[in-house]
Amino acid sequence: MAASKTRSDVATAIGLMSGTSMDGIDVALISSDGTTIAERGPFLTEPYGPAFRRRLADGLETAKAIERRDERPGALADLEKELTDLHAGAVAAFMREFDLSSEKVDLIGFHGQTVLHRPEKGLTVQIGDGPLLAAETGIPVVYDMRAADMKARGEGAPLAPAYHGALAASVAEPGPVAFVNIGGISNVTLIDKDGTLHAFDTGPGNALIDQWVDVKAGIPFDQGGAIASEGQILRRLVDPYLENRFFQAGSPRSLDRNDFLPPDPASATLEDGARSLARLTAEAILKSVESLRVMPKTWIVCGGGRCNRMIMSDLADLVASQDGTVFAAEDIGLNGDAIEAEAWAFLAIRSQRGLPLSWPTTTGCASPVTGGVLAMPDRR
Repeated sequence: MAASKTRSDVATAIGLMSGTSMDGIDVALISSDGTTIAERGPFLTEPYGPAFRRRLADGLETAKAIERRDERPGALADLEKELTDLHAGAVAAFMREFDLSSEKVDLIGFHGQTVLHRPEKGLTVQIGDGPLLAAETGIPVVYDMRAADMKARGEGAPLAPAYHGALAASVAEPGPVAFVNIGGISNVTLIDKDGTLHAFDTGPGNALIDQWVDVKAGIPFDQGGAIASEGQILRRLVDPYLENRFFQAGSPRSLDRNDFLPPDPASATLEDGARSLARLTAEAILKSVESLRVMPKTWIVCGGGRCNRMIMSDLADLVASQDGTVFAAEDIGLNGDAIEAEAWAFLAIRSQRGLPLSWPTTTGCASPVTGGVLAMPDRR
C-alpha cells in the first residue's frame, strides 16, 4: 500500500486487455503513483460473442499481409472500429457496475487486440482506435504502448513485467519470485532479490489447446482441464514442439499467436491431444526458464491457464524438482484474471509520468524506454 502518498501523487486508471485467447475484454481499476500500488480496485470481464470471435480469428489471417503498422487491409478497418466500440461498451458496463463516473478516472490504458507480432521485422500491430475510445468514454486514453520499445530495438513484449515488479513487493513467499501468465501464449517475469526484472514469452499457453478442442469437438476451450484429465501424454506430440528454434539460444523471446500451430487433427484422440498440449505448456515454461542465471523459488500463475488443473499439476511437479513452489494468483490474495488488465492501467500511469515500460532484460531494448500515445477526449 502507499498510504504515505498524497492524492496528487496517485492516479486512478482503468486497464483494458484483450489477449491472445481472444475470449473477451478484461477491465480493471487501480490507483498508483506509477511505482507502487496504492489500491487494486474492481474487475469485470465482458465476453466476446461467438460471431465476433470468428471475425477476430479471420482478422489474424488478414493481418498476415501487413507490412506497415498503419495498414488495415480487407475488413480490418471495420473490425478495428467494432473492437473499439466493444471496449467503450465494456468501460460503460464497468462504470455502471461499480458506480463510477468519468471524473473519478484519470486514464484508460488501452491494449487493443494484437493481430500480428513479428519482432524479427520490428513489426507489431494492435488494432484499436485510441482517439475514438477517448471520444466515446470521455476519459483520456493511453494506447499503442509497444511501438516505442520496438523503435529502441526491443521486441515490444512482454510489457506486464513493470507491474509484476510492483506486485512482487507484496509477496511474502521466498524469492526470487516469478509471475507466469498463461494466456493464449505464456510468458514469465522473474524478479530477482535485488528487484531486477527478467521477462520473455515461454511458448504455447492455451491457444493450441483451444484450437485443438475446437477442431475436434466444436467447443471453445477445455474447461478446467476436464478433457485433458481423461487423456494420456503422447511424447510424439510434445517433443517436436520443444525442438522448435524458439527454444534455442539467441532466438526471439516474444511470440505471435500463430507461431505454433496445432497438431494434425488425425494425430490423436481429443483427450490425448488435450493432455499432451497441457503438458507441453508446462514443459515449455520450464525449458524457457533454463536460460536464467537463477531459478525462481516462488511461481505465481495468472491468466486462464491457471484454471486448467492438468497444466497446474504438471507445472507444480516440474517446479518441485527445482525446489520451487507453484501458487495460483488467488493463493496469495491476487485476482489471476485481472492482473493483465491491471498491468495496462499501471503502464498508462507510468507512460504519463515518463517512466520506463520496458528494459533490456525484459524486451531486449537498447536502454530503458517509456512509450504510449495519449488521446484526449474533446471535452477535456
